[in-house]
Amino acid sequence: MEKKVAMVAVNLALQLTRGRDPETSGRFRVNCVRCSPCDSNCTPSRKPEKQKDIDLNSVLGYCELCGECNRVCPAMLPIMEAIDDAKNGGLRAIGTLYESCSGCGRCMEVCPVGVPILDIIRESRGETPERFLIRAGRGPVQDIEIRRVGAPIVFGDIPGVISLAGCSNYPSGERDVQIIAEEFLKRGYIVLAAGCAAMDIALTHDDEGKTLYEKYPGDFDRGGLLNLGPCVGNSHAIGSAIKIANIFARVPMKGNTVEIADYILNRIGVCVIGWGAMSQKAFAIVTGANRWGIPVVLGPHASKYRRLYLGESSPRVIRDKSDDSMVPSEPAPPHLTYAAESINECLVMASKMCIRPNDTPRGRMVKLSNYVDLHLKYYGDLPADIDLFVRNEREIPYKHKDDILEILRKKNWKPREPVKEPTIIR
Repeated sequence: MEKKVAMVAVNLALQLTRGRDPETSGRFRVNCVRCSPCDSNCTPSRKPEKQKDIDLNSVLGYCELCGECNRVCPAMLPIMEAIDDAKNGGLRAIGTLYESCSGCGRCMEVCPVGVPILDIIRESRGETPERFLIRAGRGPVQDIEIRRVGAPIVFGDIPGVISLAGCSNYPSGERDVQIIAEEFLKRGYIVLAAGCAAMDIALTHDDEGKTLYEKYPGDFDRGGLLNLGPCVGNSHAIGSAIKIANIFARVPMKGNTVEIADYILNRIGVCVIGWGAMSQKAFAIVTGANRWGIPVVLGPHASKYRRLYLGESSPRVIRDKSDDSMVPSEPAPPHLTYAAESINECLVMASKMCIRPNDTPRGRMVKLSNYVDLHLKYYGDLPADIDLFVRNEREIPYKHKDDILEILRKKNWKPREPVKEPTIIR
């Protein structure tokens, strides 16, 4: 936040010199190399404050609607259109830009008439709380917690564990990560967050002025929201899956990466979502999750790395360790690394990524219910691949049973028995 304020201060200084002393203004612009020493030396007592008595009508009157602000905005916000609406008395449009605006100040720098666009955006937003409550970073998940919820997670009674990783600068602002977290929390998933994601979850209030940390408990249990600490705390999310394999299933840990990864891939419904900007560190984190058999859903930023691990959307054959036979199975999880283009696609795919061959009939019904509900909410119809994940009629969600049975009938679906001990190790 301090960096944003400092850079805005630089841009404001550039604006103030424009038109007053051409010689000084030109020299200042040429000499400023954006090294940001003011950023490191900026203290709270020196920070410029928001203009409290800004006259929106008079300031907006200077705007010539040239569109330069739209051209340079890194978030591609419709600033010019919002200002045009504001000129006609509609301040709501420009106020909604606040959540997506990064405060870089580029719009103010290029404005030919020096309109203080950032101040207008803040003023149009109105009086909203700027104090946020966040749960303290707790560190790793304890063994006693794993013993309590290991079985419900493995068998599917708790639909899954969602870990939020990645840096800030989300496609549509901080509210993105809050929407993702709440969609899964209210459906009984355990949501883990660390670093930027843990902080950004707290930056949005509901209608009662509460953050998600105030609405949901901090236990590693159904519907719990955990702050694992700083960015390096993402390792604790991976560690929780490893502990489930070791403590609940008694899979040896020492020198046994392959067997643990196989257990996680086929039995533990965990998924990492890297929705923010993908720095090299963030991409290394999600790659580390892949190494342990944890599927990952990435945001649009991740496409620059050009590496995805996609599976085929068709029935698979998997080994049943109980009798060493090869048996038909569902494509679960469907992918190991997948890049979603929108938050809608991210939510639906993440719910599907938590499906595992080891799910009990009750657990599979819970997971399919969430998958179907999210698909209906964000796509408006039932998932076309539902037949791949229904093993018998007991697993069909009650709410949409008739519609799903009709889809199964059209696709000549046949029931099959769940795999007792799924594995891909030969």
